[in-house]
Amino acid sequence: MTIPFILLQVILVPLITSVVILAIGGRMGKNVGWIAFASLVYTALLLISVGTGLFNGGSPISESYTWAPISGLTFGFLADGLSLPVALIMCLVCAATSVFSMPYMKHRFEVLYGEERKEQYAIYYLNYLLLSAGLLGVSLSTNLIEMYLFVELMLIPSFFLMSLYGYVNRERIAMMYFIWNQLGAFIFLVGIILVYISTGSFAMTALTQLNGTYIGYWVFFLIMIGWFVKMAVFGVHMWLPYAHAEHPTSFAPIMATIVGVGNYAVARLLVGYLPGIFQTFSVPFMIMALITMIFGGVVTLVQTDIKYLFAWSTISQNAYSLLGLGSLTVLGFSGGVFYFLSHIIGKCILFSVAGIVLAQTGERDMRKMGGLASKMPVTATLCLLGVMILSAVPPLSGFQAEWIMFVGVFYQGAFGVTINMVIAVLGIIATGLTVAYTFWPFKKIFLGALPSNMQDIKEGSLAMTVPLIVLAAISLILGLYPDLITKMLFAFAHALPLKGGF
Repeated sequence: MTIPFILLQVILVPLITSVVILAIGGRMGKNVGWIAFASLVYTALLLISVGTGLFNGGSPISESYTWAPISGLTFGFLADGLSLPVALIMCLVCAATSVFSMPYMKHRFEVLYGEERKEQYAIYYLNYLLLSAGLLGVSLSTNLIEMYLFVELMLIPSFFLMSLYGYVNRERIAMMYFIWNQLGAFIFLVGIILVYISTGSFAMTALTQLNGTYIGYWVFFLIMIGWFVKMAVFGVHMWLPYAHAEHPTSFAPIMATIVGVGNYAVARLLVGYLPGIFQTFSVPFMIMALITMIFGGVVTLVQTDIKYLFAWSTISQNAYSLLGLGSLTVLGFSGGVFYFLSHIIGKCILFSVAGIVLAQTGERDMRKMGGLASKMPVTATLCLLGVMILSAVPPLSGFQAEWIMFVGVFYQGAFGVTINMVIAVLGIIATGLTVAYTFWPFKKIFLGALPSNMQDIKEGSLAMTVPLIVLAAISLILGLYPDLITKMLFAFAHALPLKGGF
């Protein structure tokens, strides 16, 4: 049976549900989170339905709707071997976090207001679902202006969530977050306008007309810099540690997804439509990714605040995907996208673990923790699984993603200029930093002697731990059967002028 308007439903269901939640959330309290969860599960099932067809060799699905006939604008969606896996994994992370948010935000409201306020759940989940729709819209868009609008739909709700429910200096940090991300979006918009001036179209496919042209280099540069700002690449990274560490921890996994979705934008727009121009920038692009990997990893090692540690690690981890994309090889491209998806699963688990620890202990300083595994064995196990995903330990998804990506990076090194091999070797060495800054906090928090003031600590609730167990299971499945993701990514990458096809 063919489901009508299936991709349009993927976007509209969260949007419509957000309005319903605003209307009834004040009466339902935290249970309104189950409505948000149900809408995201339905959306995920729609995407799985599309993905099953693609996995079995079906054609990509596209939908187009009239937007502004006078200017020739259409509102289109495309589910292919690149956008479908990205949209599906992001949707699953949003669904899991919506359940986690219910008990966590109850704790947060009590801290903020001294009591649980039911009406605040409606505001929280309204913005949460708008943000989820923005993420899905960015991944499925076929039109540059459409993508820009969905980028804004990610930014505005996340600003409100941070300013309303964040931690230290939340209003100031939320404003800093908004300004930096609006700057990135503005630079991206300037690139979009140049595309329209040059081609007369806002369609993403119009970018192909600019390959090899002078204006094409400017468009490439503007899109790249705009997304570099939003991804907090070295040099424009200073906003992310504060924003990532001081927003409500239930929102942290989505924040990591917002930052990481720039990898998809680079893959879709720059590698997918401007590969000829990208070839010119490939080496400096990979050098910038390598610098970000090392810088972010080194700074992460000296953090003592659990949230700031995971915030700085996001800077380093996202750059891994950029390194793979910059190699312009089939395996590097596919592994880079796969690594981004694996990273947001692992980071969702780790940030949520930080939220459980904070809710149960009231503490963020790892120097004041230790031995919590005896009191929180499930949370400790989940933390270890998250650490293994980010550290690329088999059989979890991080190993397969990092392995595939580095094979592509080394292929570029072996058949390119010497600097490419140097970058590949340094990239492998940099992975040692990841192992250090992920296993070290696990040891500090969960192993060793239990502080005397934490003798009565209890395990997190099922609503906090079960969603993370499901995500860990998804990572394990993708680690054992990576073909579920890579089959679609490889098929997409083979259609591009990339090296190392097989």
